Amino acid sequence: MSRGSNAGFDRHITIFSPEGRLYQVEYAFKAINQGGMTSVAVRGKDSAVVVTQKKVPDKLLDANSVTNLFSLTDKIGCVMTGITADSQSQVQRARYEAAEWKYKYGYDIPVATLCKRLADISQVYTQNAEMRPLGCCMSLIGIDDELGPQLYKCDPAGYFSGFKATSAGVKQTEANSYLEKKMKKNPDLCYGNILEMAICCLSTVLSVDFRSSEIEVGVVSAENRGFRTLSESEIEACLVAISERD
Repeated sequence: MSRGSNAGFDRHITIFSPEGRLYQVEYAFKAINQGGMTSVAVRGKDSAVVVTQKKVPDKLLDANSVTNLFSLTDKIGCVMTGITADSQSQVQRARYEAAEWKYKYGYDIPVATLCKRLADISQVYTQNAEMRPLGCCMSLIGIDDELGPQLYKCDPAGYFSGFKATSAGVKQTEANSYLEKKMKKNPDLCYGNILEMAICCLSTVLSVDFRSSEIEVGVVSAENRGFRTLSESEIEACLVAISERD
């Protein structure tokens, strides 16, 4: 066995290395990049938007059945980045937690509470030897009755936080730099502006001019208060507007 600095310490999830690192958890973060996907989420003053790539891995697959956007409740949706099977497992758990909250308390679970609950579950996965961390990252958007649009992100280590804008995946670093510059100039943007910003961010960091079938867009707004995904025709109209402006 190799006697390097991480010798043997990456075999077990519950054992710290001498440097204080949990290698299996770090490997879970690397697994998020396995699918080669990048997703972007932005929160504005009256809405929140998530945009991600749409890749159909096999020509025989029905493209309509391939998605990384999921509705968790009527008002909360998410974009998943990482291993598809892990992503669907976490979405299923999120829906269960949201439904149980509604049954117990009689009202919809707040976005922050749902994200915190999922983060707590993910954190337990880093403590038990019979479990492994999920190789996926969840970005949630929703409308809160008191606080308005919300954007939260949860990672495999069990860390979660609210964001004005965030990204996940292969080009996360570049996308975050792009979003920081844009949000610094104008942090309180309306629906149309944040939608364009999110699509432009993804297009810029990947150096690709998207077609409507190559991206997915999910939105929540104060106007309709529910999570919905945009149709290809709506995405096409937005892409045309961006290209005409440029």
